[in-house]
Amino acid sequence: MNETNTVDAIVVGSGMSGGWAAKELCEKGLKTLVLERGVQLRHIEDYKTALKNPWELPHNNRTATNADRAAQPIQSTLYLYDQSTKQHFVDDRKYPYTQAQPFNWYRGYQVGGRSLMWARHVFRYSDLDFEANLKEGVGVDWPIRYADIAPWYDHVEKFIGASGENSGLPQLPAQNLQPPFEMNALEKHIKARFAEKFDGERKLICSSTAVLSREHNGRGPCRGRNQCARGCPYSAYFSSNGVTLPAAAATGNLTLRPDSVVHSLIYDEGRNKVTGVRVVDMETKKTSEYFARIVFLCASTLNSTAILLNSRSLRFPDGLGNDSGELGHNLMDHHNGGGATASYSRLLDRYYRGRRSTSMYIPRFRNVARKEPKFARGYGYEVYTNRSSWTRGMDGADFGADFKNAITRPGEWQLYTEGYGETLPNHENRVWITTDDSDRWGIPRINVSMQYGPNEKAMAQQMMDDAVEMCEAAGLENVKGFNHPVTPGSVIHEMGTARMGRDPKTSVLNAHNQIHSAPNVFVTDGSCMVSSPTQNPSLTYMALTARAANYAVEQMKAGTI
Repeated sequence: MNETNTVDAIVVGSGMSGGWAAKELCEKGLKTLVLERGVQLRHIEDYKTALKNPWELPHNNRTATNADRAAQPIQSTLYLYDQSTKQHFVDDRKYPYTQAQPFNWYRGYQVGGRSLMWARHVFRYSDLDFEANLKEGVGVDWPIRYADIAPWYDHVEKFIGASGENSGLPQLPAQNLQPPFEMNALEKHIKARFAEKFDGERKLICSSTAVLSREHNGRGPCRGRNQCARGCPYSAYFSSNGVTLPAAAATGNLTLRPDSVVHSLIYDEGRNKVTGVRVVDMETKKTSEYFARIVFLCASTLNSTAILLNSRSLRFPDGLGNDSGELGHNLMDHHNGGGATASYSRLLDRYYRGRRSTSMYIPRFRNVARKEPKFARGYGYEVYTNRSSWTRGMDGADFGADFKNAITRPGEWQLYTEGYGETLPNHENRVWITTDDSDRWGIPRINVSMQYGPNEKAMAQQMMDDAVEMCEAAGLENVKGFNHPVTPGSVIHEMGTARMGRDPKTSVLNAHNQIHSAPNVFVTDGSCMVSSPTQNPSLTYMALTARAANYAVEQMKAGTI
């Protein structure tokens, strides 16, 4: 073992979970090495497009050119993709994977990962979520309950800063939030109508979002630019680059190594433990080994699982920790095909200020107080409103001064809402590796197969019907429901494949995110998930990571790992 390559802890990945693992471990005194397969991306300094106007960007910042679609055929289909953000997404030709069933895998290989481009919604899970599998006999039981993670939700929220509105509903537990950004006139109208029509069961609230409405720990509040995916030079939203990695670096215990592709974990047969990781340099392709007492896998769901599958030994011929045979199985993503659009021709004397980077939210109301006959679980809605701009005149043949004057004034109010529905765990939805088909770094190719089932399809229909009903109840006009087919992966909430559980025979990780049979390895990204509750999952990843790091250090001090 090379002492110059030996640290106390290794963290694989520098994104949402990896940044938190680095912060917690460094602050507890551990010399910590963070390995990131992507390029260095420094906070503020490397946000090259953050302050540019559209006319200063290629092609006036159009979404995707033919060249973009050739290089990034998957990434360029994302709603966030344009000339100002494309540098944060991978070249699909360089990082191929096999889709046994269609699956859109959106990736950001740089320091900070997708914490630079996420939608920033941070809702808590409740015991409605943690108990659902057990009560319904689906998958396996979560090995934790809300009481286990609630202090860690507090811990994370107080550090990252988030704004929004507590719903007062038990299925969406109260949070530590800064004041919300103000609702616009249409949203206030809808909120009031909901209160009249739905007796408190359905509510419109300001989303809990990791965007600051007030200064917090030296970070500035949101400037209302709504250009978050370029990187925020004001640190107004949470990212690893702007928040957790600087906190880790401030301890003097952090070593960050970008351009480092983790090939596999090193398992010592004689000592029955993982001793480190094998790393391939992105540029030179030279292989190195790094050693530590504990390893945190935070490389994102599919990549962390692929690393475990590629970590084979006599003890683990099917992948590290795969005694249960569940490693790679139970892949989940939310589905968001059902919703509605509408307009409103009143309140034309009202407008709004800035380009708010947060949305409104309708919390889950199905399968809460009453059991639905058609499907299990539920969904919430993201709600977006605005007044139409001059672009409404682009498709017409009108011209002249009157036309010009008309389109330079704001048009009618517009609303777009889509549901985000839970997907049930299914053993057949999975990821695996092909060992005889490797990439340029010698890493086996990842294969993905996922389909939505009958439960998700029945839910999507109701998502549309409920969206239409709520728009009509609010008195909106031109209400049109939609139920679009959704390619799995498109919501970018891939979860599962190395699930937590109570029984090593049916799960990969225990209640503290330790691999059952390799307890000095912790997996705290989306791969640990046991189900896929309606709410966005990133806050839960962060809380689980902080909780696992605290436990790991306690166990190290006790000498058990």
